[in-house]
Amino acid sequence: GVWVFLALLFLAEGGKVLVVPMDGSHWLSLRSLVVALGQGGHQILTLAPEGNLNVEPSQYYTLQTYPVPLTREELRERVRSFGNELFETRPFLQRLAALHRKAQLISQLYASSCRSLLHNRDLMEYLERGKFEVVLTDPIVPCGQILALHLSIPSVFFLRGLPCSLDLQAAQCPDPASYVPRTFTDNSDHMTFFQRVENLLLKASESFLCRSAYLPFELLASEVLGRPVTMKGLLSHGSVWLKRMDFVFEYPMPAMPNMVFIGGVNCGKKKPLSQ
Repeated sequence: GVWVFLALLFLAEGGKVLVVPMDGSHWLSLRSLVVALGQGGHQILTLAPEGNLNVEPSQYYTLQTYPVPLTREELRERVRSFGNELFETRPFLQRLAALHRKAQLISQLYASSCRSLLHNRDLMEYLERGKFEVVLTDPIVPCGQILALHLSIPSVFFLRGLPCSLDLQAAQCPDPASYVPRTFTDNSDHMTFFQRVENLLLKASESFLCRSAYLPFELLASEVLGRPVTMKGLLSHGSVWLKRMDFVFEYPMPAMPNMVFIGGVNCGKKKPLSQ
Protein backbone atom coordinates (compact mmCIF):
# COMPACT_ATOMS: atom_id res chain seq x y z
CA GLY A 1 0.00 0.00 0.00
CA VAL A 2 2.70 2.50 0.91
CA TRP A 3 4.60 1.85 -2.32
CA VAL A 4 1.47 2.62 -4.36
CA PHE A 5 1.12 5.80 -2.29
CA LEU A 6 4.74 6.73 -2.99
CA ALA A 7 4.45 5.86 -6.69
CA LEU A 8 1.52 8.23 -7.09
CA LEU A 9 3.51 10.98 -5.36
CA PHE A 10 6.54 10.32 -7.55
CA LEU A 11 4.45 10.60 -10.70
CA ALA A 12 3.10 13.94 -9.53
CA GLU A 13 5.03 17.19 -9.72
CA GLY A 14 7.24 17.62 -6.68
CA GLY A 15 5.26 19.12 -3.81
CA LYS A 16 6.07 20.80 -0.51
CA VAL A 17 5.77 18.47 2.48
CA LEU A 18 5.95 19.55 6.10
CA VAL A 19 7.08 16.71 8.40
CA VAL A 20 6.40 16.87 12.15
CA PRO A 21 7.81 13.63 13.58
CA MET A 22 7.67 11.94 16.95
CA ASP A 23 11.19 11.37 18.28
CA GLY A 24 12.77 7.99 19.01
CA SER A 25 11.85 4.78 17.22
CA HIS A 26 8.81 6.49 15.68
CA TRP A 27 11.12 8.78 13.71
CA LEU A 28 13.46 5.94 12.74
CA SER A 29 10.48 4.30 10.99
CA LEU A 30 9.17 7.52 9.44
CA ARG A 31 12.61 8.52 8.18
CA SER A 32 12.58 5.84 5.46
CA LEU A 33 9.38 7.31 4.03
CA VAL A 34 10.70 10.88 4.27
CA VAL A 35 13.92 9.91 2.47
CA ALA A 36 11.93 8.16 -0.28
CA LEU A 37 9.81 11.28 -0.78
CA GLY A 38 12.95 13.41 -0.94
CA GLN A 39 14.44 11.08 -3.54
CA GLY A 40 11.25 11.53 -5.54
CA GLY A 41 11.83 15.26 -5.91
CA HIS A 42 9.60 16.64 -3.18
CA GLN A 43 10.65 19.62 -1.08
CA ILE A 44 10.58 18.48 2.54
CA LEU A 45 10.93 20.54 5.69
CA THR A 46 11.26 18.51 8.90
CA LEU A 47 10.55 20.23 12.22
CA ALA A 48 12.23 19.00 15.40
CA PRO A 49 13.04 20.47 18.82
CA GLU A 50 16.62 21.33 19.66
CA GLY A 51 18.21 18.56 21.68
CA ASN A 52 16.06 15.82 20.16
CA LEU A 53 17.28 12.22 20.36
CA ASN A 54 17.32 10.96 16.78
CA VAL A 55 16.27 13.55 14.17
CA GLU A 56 19.39 14.51 12.22
CA PRO A 57 20.03 16.51 9.02
CA SER A 58 19.93 14.75 5.66
CA GLN A 59 20.49 15.58 2.02
CA TYR A 60 16.90 14.52 1.32
CA TYR A 61 15.17 17.05 3.57
CA THR A 62 15.76 20.36 5.32
CA LEU A 63 15.85 20.15 9.11
CA GLN A 64 14.47 23.12 11.04
CA THR A 65 14.92 23.05 14.81
CA TYR A 66 13.36 25.27 17.45
CA PRO A 67 14.33 25.96 21.09
CA VAL A 68 12.61 24.03 23.90
CA PRO A 69 12.99 24.17 27.71
CA LEU A 70 14.38 20.61 27.95
CA THR A 71 17.92 19.44 27.20
CA ARG A 72 18.74 16.26 25.30
CA GLU A 73 20.06 14.58 28.46
CA GLU A 74 16.87 15.36 30.40
CA LEU A 75 14.71 14.08 27.54
CA ARG A 76 16.77 10.89 27.24
CA GLU A 77 16.41 10.15 30.95
CA ARG A 78 12.66 10.71 31.00
CA VAL A 79 12.07 8.56 27.93
CA ARG A 80 14.26 5.79 29.40
CA SER A 81 12.30 5.91 32.65
CA PHE A 82 9.02 5.67 30.74
CA GLY A 83 10.30 2.70 28.72
CA ASN A 84 11.42 0.83 31.83
CA GLU A 85 7.87 1.06 33.24
CA LEU A 86 6.54 -0.87 30.25
CA PHE A 87 8.70 -3.91 30.97
CA GLU A 88 8.36 -4.15 34.74
CA THR A 89 6.53 -7.24 35.94
CA ARG A 90 3.64 -6.15 38.17
CA PRO A 91 0.00 -7.06 38.74
CA PHE A 92 -2.20 -5.70 35.96
CA LEU A 93 -3.83 -2.84 37.91
CA GLN A 94 -0.49 -1.66 39.37
CA ARG A 95 1.09 -1.72 35.92
CA LEU A 96 -1.82 0.24 34.48
CA ALA A 97 -1.68 2.88 37.25
CA ALA A 98 2.09 3.32 36.88
CA LEU A 99 1.79 3.59 33.11
CA HIS A 100 -0.94 6.20 33.50
CA ARG A 101 1.26 8.35 35.75
CA LYS A 102 4.20 8.12 33.37
CA ALA A 103 2.00 8.83 30.37
CA GLN A 104 0.81 12.06 31.99
CA LEU A 105 4.42 13.15 32.60
CA ILE A 106 5.48 12.31 29.04
CA SER A 107 2.41 14.08 27.65
CA GLN A 108 3.23 17.25 29.60
CA LEU A 109 6.82 17.06 28.35
CA TYR A 110 5.86 16.83 24.66
CA ALA A 111 3.03 19.36 25.06
CA SER A 112 5.60 21.81 26.41
CA SER A 113 7.77 21.18 23.35
CA CYS A 114 4.76 21.66 21.07
CA ARG A 115 3.87 24.92 22.81
CA SER A 116 7.40 26.17 22.14
CA LEU A 117 6.85 25.48 18.44
CA LEU A 118 3.37 26.98 18.14
CA HIS A 119 4.36 30.10 20.12
CA ASN A 120 7.53 30.68 18.08
CA ARG A 121 6.21 33.65 16.12
CA ASP A 122 9.04 33.88 13.58
CA LEU A 123 8.90 30.17 12.76
CA MET A 124 5.11 30.13 12.54
CA GLU A 125 5.13 33.11 10.16
CA TYR A 126 7.71 31.30 8.03
CA LEU A 127 5.52 28.16 7.91
CA GLU A 128 2.43 30.22 7.04
CA ARG A 129 4.31 31.69 4.06
CA GLY A 130 5.68 28.31 3.03
CA LYS A 131 2.58 27.15 1.09
CA PHE A 132 2.99 23.54 2.16
CA GLU A 133 0.59 21.06 0.60
CA VAL A 134 0.48 18.37 3.28
CA VAL A 135 1.65 17.62 6.81
CA LEU A 136 3.17 14.18 7.40
CA THR A 137 3.16 13.34 11.11
CA ASP A 138 2.94 10.64 13.77
CA PRO A 139 -0.24 11.51 15.70
CA ILE A 140 0.77 9.81 18.95
CA VAL A 141 1.96 13.36 19.71
CA PRO A 142 -0.70 15.47 17.96
CA CYS A 143 1.42 18.60 17.55
CA GLY A 144 1.65 18.04 13.79
CA GLN A 145 -2.12 17.77 13.50
CA ILE A 146 -2.64 20.99 15.46
CA LEU A 147 -0.23 22.67 13.05
CA ALA A 148 -2.02 21.17 10.02
CA LEU A 149 -5.35 22.58 11.16
CA HIS A 150 -3.77 25.95 11.93
CA LEU A 151 -2.28 26.06 8.42
CA SER A 152 -5.49 24.65 6.86
CA ILE A 153 -3.72 21.87 4.97
CA PRO A 154 -4.43 18.10 4.90
CA SER A 155 -2.50 15.66 7.06
CA VAL A 156 -1.20 12.13 6.52
CA PHE A 157 -0.69 10.05 9.66
CA PHE A 158 2.15 7.52 9.97
CA LEU A 159 1.68 5.26 12.99
CA ARG A 160 1.30 1.79 14.39
CA GLY A 161 -1.58 2.63 16.70
CA LEU A 162 -2.67 5.03 19.43
CA PRO A 163 -3.39 4.55 23.14
CA CYS A 164 -7.00 3.73 24.05
CA SER A 165 -7.78 3.01 20.37
CA LEU A 166 -7.98 6.74 19.70
CA ASP A 167 -7.06 6.08 16.08
CA LEU A 168 -10.08 3.82 15.63
CA GLN A 169 -12.40 6.26 17.39
CA ALA A 170 -11.19 9.25 15.37
CA ALA A 171 -11.56 7.38 12.08
CA GLN A 172 -15.02 6.11 13.11
CA CYS A 173 -13.76 2.57 12.77
CA PRO A 174 -15.66 -0.32 14.46
CA ASP A 175 -13.82 -1.46 17.58
CA PRO A 176 -15.83 -4.29 19.16
CA ALA A 177 -14.66 -5.18 22.66
CA SER A 178 -16.13 -8.64 22.13
CA TYR A 179 -13.12 -9.82 20.13
CA VAL A 180 -10.51 -7.02 19.87
CA PRO A 181 -8.37 -7.48 23.03
CA ARG A 182 -7.36 -4.33 24.91
CA THR A 183 -3.73 -3.50 25.56
CA PHE A 184 -2.09 -5.12 28.62
CA THR A 185 -4.88 -7.66 29.22
CA ASP A 186 -2.80 -10.50 27.70
CA ASN A 187 -6.07 -11.80 26.20
CA SER A 188 -6.23 -13.37 22.76
CA ASP A 189 -8.96 -12.81 20.19
CA HIS A 190 -10.60 -16.03 21.53
CA MET A 191 -11.78 -14.94 24.97
CA THR A 192 -13.88 -16.61 27.63
CA PHE A 193 -17.01 -14.84 28.88
CA PHE A 194 -15.19 -13.39 31.91
CA GLN A 195 -12.30 -12.22 29.74
CA ARG A 196 -14.79 -10.43 27.50
CA VAL A 197 -16.28 -8.74 30.56
CA GLU A 198 -12.78 -7.68 31.65
CA ASN A 199 -12.12 -6.42 28.13
CA LEU A 200 -15.32 -4.37 28.13
CA LEU A 201 -14.59 -2.81 31.54
CA LEU A 202 -11.08 -1.83 30.46
CA LYS A 203 -12.39 -0.29 27.25
CA ALA A 204 -14.88 1.75 29.31
CA SER A 205 -12.04 3.03 31.52
CA GLU A 206 -9.85 4.09 28.57
CA SER A 207 -11.84 7.27 28.03
CA PHE A 208 -10.86 8.58 31.46
CA LEU A 209 -7.23 7.39 31.26
CA CYS A 210 -6.47 8.93 27.87
CA ARG A 211 -8.56 12.03 28.52
CA SER A 212 -6.30 13.00 31.41
CA ALA A 213 -3.10 11.99 29.59
CA TYR A 214 -3.93 14.02 26.47
CA LEU A 215 -5.54 16.95 28.28
CA PRO A 216 -2.44 19.23 27.84
CA PHE A 217 -2.72 18.83 24.05
CA GLU A 218 -6.47 19.45 24.06
CA LEU A 219 -5.96 22.69 25.99
CA LEU A 220 -3.12 23.75 23.69
CA ALA A 221 -5.12 22.94 20.54
CA SER A 222 -8.13 24.84 21.87
CA GLU A 223 -5.90 27.85 22.55
CA VAL A 224 -4.23 27.82 19.11
CA LEU A 225 -7.34 27.06 17.05
CA GLY A 226 -9.65 29.30 19.05
CA ARG A 227 -12.33 26.70 19.74
CA PRO A 228 -12.88 23.75 22.10
CA VAL A 229 -11.02 20.70 20.79
CA THR A 230 -10.90 17.05 21.86
CA MET A 231 -8.33 14.47 20.77
CA LYS A 232 -10.99 12.55 18.87
CA GLY A 233 -12.12 15.68 17.06
CA LEU A 234 -8.53 16.74 16.40
CA LEU A 235 -7.52 13.45 14.80
CA SER A 236 -10.77 13.01 12.89
CA HIS A 237 -9.40 15.45 10.30
CA GLY A 238 -6.64 13.05 9.23
CA SER A 239 -6.88 12.39 5.49
CA VAL A 240 -4.87 9.15 5.24
CA TRP A 241 -3.76 6.75 7.98
CA LEU A 242 -0.57 4.85 7.08
CA LYS A 243 -0.46 2.09 9.72
CA ARG A 244 2.67 0.07 10.37
CA MET A 245 0.64 -3.09 10.92
CA ASP A 246 0.26 -6.43 9.18
CA PHE A 247 -2.43 -8.97 10.00
CA VAL A 248 0.21 -11.71 9.81
CA PHE A 249 1.28 -10.41 13.25
CA GLU A 250 -1.83 -8.54 14.44
CA TYR A 251 -5.35 -9.59 15.31
CA PRO A 252 -7.64 -8.92 12.33
CA MET A 253 -9.98 -6.03 12.97
CA PRO A 254 -12.23 -3.71 10.95
CA ALA A 255 -10.57 -0.89 9.03
CA MET A 256 -11.75 2.22 7.20
CA PRO A 257 -11.08 2.94 3.50
CA ASN A 258 -8.52 5.67 4.28
CA MET A 259 -6.40 3.26 6.38
CA VAL A 260 -3.44 1.78 4.49
CA PHE A 261 -1.53 -1.08 6.14
CA ILE A 262 2.23 -0.79 5.58
CA GLY A 263 3.68 -3.36 7.98
CA GLY A 264 7.38 -3.95 7.29
CA VAL A 265 8.03 -0.60 5.58
CA ASN A 266 10.57 0.21 8.30
CA CYS A 267 12.44 -3.11 7.95
CA GLY A 268 15.87 -2.96 6.33
CA LYS A 269 16.34 -5.10 3.22
CA LYS A 270 19.31 -7.44 3.68
CA LYS A 271 20.84 -10.03 1.39
CA PRO A 272 19.01 -13.37 1.53
CA LEU A 273 20.68 -16.12 3.53
CA SER A 274 22.66 -18.74 1.64
CA GLN A 275 21.51 -22.34 1.63
